[in-house]
Amino acid sequence: MGVVAGGTQFETATPVPAVPTVRPPARRVRPRPGRVLKYVLMTAVAILFIAPFVYMISASFLPLSQMFKYPPQWIPLHPTISNYTGFFTSDHPIYRWIINSVIVTGTITTAQVFSSSLVAYTFAKRKFPGRDFLFFLGLATLMLPFQVTMIPNYLILKSFPLFGGNNLAGVGGHGLLDSYLGIIIPNLMNPFGIFLLRQYMISIPDELIDAARVDGAGHFRIYWKVILPMSRPAMAALAIFTFQFWWQAFFWPLIIISSPQLYTLPLGLALFQQANRTLWNLIMAGSVLGALPLIIVFFIFQRQFVQGISLSGSKG
Repeated sequence: MGVVAGGTQFETATPVPAVPTVRPPARRVRPRPGRVLKYVLMTAVAILFIAPFVYMISASFLPLSQMFKYPPQWIPLHPTISNYTGFFTSDHPIYRWIINSVIVTGTITTAQVFSSSLVAYTFAKRKFPGRDFLFFLGLATLMLPFQVTMIPNYLILKSFPLFGGNNLAGVGGHGLLDSYLGIIIPNLMNPFGIFLLRQYMISIPDELIDAARVDGAGHFRIYWKVILPMSRPAMAALAIFTFQFWWQAFFWPLIIISSPQLYTLPLGLALFQQANRTLWNLIMAGSVLGALPLIIVFFIFQRQFVQGISLSGSKG
């Protein structure tokens, strides 16, 4: 009991002891058989795909006499770097091949990303007669195999005027054959890249384009300032696809290039396969070095790559 001014009595509150909280026992999550089977299958498939790459790395540190022993040595007992030193000290212009690969792959990747994004913006956000027909016509070219267009492209490059000793009529020389341009020019644009970026750009709200148009922006400025920043995930995916394909491309450069000084790295590796023997130890070392740029590019852009593959639309 308590007393305040005026003689009024009141009851004082007695503290209530805190009740200890009892946590419920953690529920044991029983693994579902379907989930366990899924992870087992995924692990088996991952091992199946990664095993050749792991063996290539392991074999690159083994001498040629121990490379094909059975069972294979997944972890070298006595690793050596003589294969890598032998690869760079060979009689072949290794550094020149690497530079050629960088020039060809970098140029094609940059050109395809820019041209495909520009055309994709036109098909996705511009309205003009015959738009859908032209888009599906370009998409239909994906059904043509490379072997169908190989010979026409070769003849066009050989008869290209004013290049490689050709006159204005396209005769007298070899045109764009045996040059960087012979590899690059037929691949400046990619219908698959146009399709990929168009499907992504469709999801960008038209209100952003209308707002930019109200502010006085033209079509190219809208493309450059609005569309491209919001299409980075899909563009990164296209860049990775293009870089990976042309970094390891073999068939088309083999047809176009005849001078060893202009070989790309995949073509140069084929020179280590001689008439009577194949220098597998040097080929393994060169293959590992050739795969490093692909791995580095993927890990740098893997987040944008996954977003581009999902094509989840605009995040802004």
